[in-house]
Amino acid sequence: MLTRLAHLPLIVVLLGATALFCWLPALHALVLRDHGVARAFFYSGGTLLVLTVMLALATAAWTPRNAARSHLATLVGAYVLLPLAMALPFAQAVPSTSFANAWFEMLSSFTTTGATGYDPERLPPSVHLWRATVGWFGGFYILLAAYAVLAPLNLGGAEVISGRVPGRGATGATQITRIAEPAERITRYALAIFPIYTGLTLILWVALLIAGENGLIALSHAMGTLSTSGISAGHGMKSSVTGVAGEALILVFLIFAVTRRALPFTGLADRAVPLRRDPEVRLAALFIVVVPLVLLLRHVLVTRAYDGLNVLSGILGTLWGAIFTAASFLTTTGYESAYWGSARLWSGLEAPGMMLLGLAIIGGGVATTAGGVKLLRVYALFRHGERELERIVHPSSVGGQGSEARRMRREGAYMAWIFFMLFAMSIAVTILVLSMAGVQFQNALVLSIATLTTTGPLADVALSAPIGYDQFPLSVKLVLGTAMIVGRLETLALIVLFAPAGWRH
Repeated sequence: MLTRLAHLPLIVVLLGATALFCWLPALHALVLRDHGVARAFFYSGGTLLVLTVMLALATAAWTPRNAARSHLATLVGAYVLLPLAMALPFAQAVPSTSFANAWFEMLSSFTTTGATGYDPERLPPSVHLWRATVGWFGGFYILLAAYAVLAPLNLGGAEVISGRVPGRGATGATQITRIAEPAERITRYALAIFPIYTGLTLILWVALLIAGENGLIALSHAMGTLSTSGISAGHGMKSSVTGVAGEALILVFLIFAVTRRALPFTGLADRAVPLRRDPEVRLAALFIVVVPLVLLLRHVLVTRAYDGLNVLSGILGTLWGAIFTAASFLTTTGYESAYWGSARLWSGLEAPGMMLLGLAIIGGGVATTAGGVKLLRVYALFRHGERELERIVHPSSVGGQGSEARRMRREGAYMAWIFFMLFAMSIAVTILVLSMAGVQFQNALVLSIATLTTTGPLADVALSAPIGYDQFPLSVKLVLGTAMIVGRLETLALIVLFAPAGWRH
């Protein structure tokens, strides 16, 4: 059975999985006796399942000429086609919305952006479950694609590790680049990732329930944390009743968005290096510590406003709110701590959320569900700059730390710089298009970074006043949706897919 599924086009398998996932909120709505919503999801799931079977029969004998390129094209096609299928039950369950808005919501969820145009009170509980499920499925999909599709082609950050040209696989570059059929890699990694990904989600869900959280909110936060979608069935952490305990549990599980070494299956990770010595972990810890210190020290050294605040009682809550929020936005999850408001007051800045824009641009770890530039690329550029400064002082010195470190400082840093420039160009182009569509420059800047880094909640916290996604017309949402896809797939993958050099294959 698995062998037959593995040889079907990947987009067909994903459509079938979407159909089956539709029945989860249908069952939830049935338990809540919300029969209208239950019918919407059940009938939509049945319709999509029939369509999947028809497509499977029609494509059973189809064999692509270039399997690796075919799966890379499917990776792009999934973000174009699947949100349309996911929007079908959403639009049916929420009759007061349009299909275009439902599509934008599902695209945002599937790309793990988490940008929403709906007030939580407007959507039924089962629809909130569907949003969280789609975001969770999107997190699993990008994990699977990172290991089974992107890494063998030296994409998604693997080019920094291997130092090889993106789009060209090389035997022996990493553990997963041995000669193997792409269908075999996808099946093997799906069977390895899915139980662990599901198990970690269930562990966090149960832990939040034990801490006293509401069942649906706990599940949506567990799914939103592991997928870094930041989706919540309420108003984020403000709807949580667990306080610091719940946020601490989520903070622990954000480690899986910081480094691939935290996931207990082999892949791009070097198991000989302890987790505490992982460069991504160290760099993330540095940023998570620096941002809260900047907010606190500015209050102490610049504003000197002690009269309205009790320093001893407020400093711990302020520090925690800044640490949790910084970690959440660094991993592009986007949960805002319930104590972030206190940190904003302490900072004395008009819009301290602008710091979160920089953290989201840096992003999380390579081969994780996080978006952004990625910590490993920033680390490679840092090591390269450090080495260049060393050569200025000691021109005849020889860089040490082994061949892998030298490769990262040279070829890896070169690839990281190319990606950083492409990412900066993507931000500039998106700002330009949004400005031409009538969006104010400040809002266009925040929305561009929010979508390209897949950190939708940035629109709520980056400026002094939140930016509502529901206020924009369809033309702006199409631009934002395109930016979500580009940010999720990364520009290098799109260039490799559409480059003329691959057409001859």
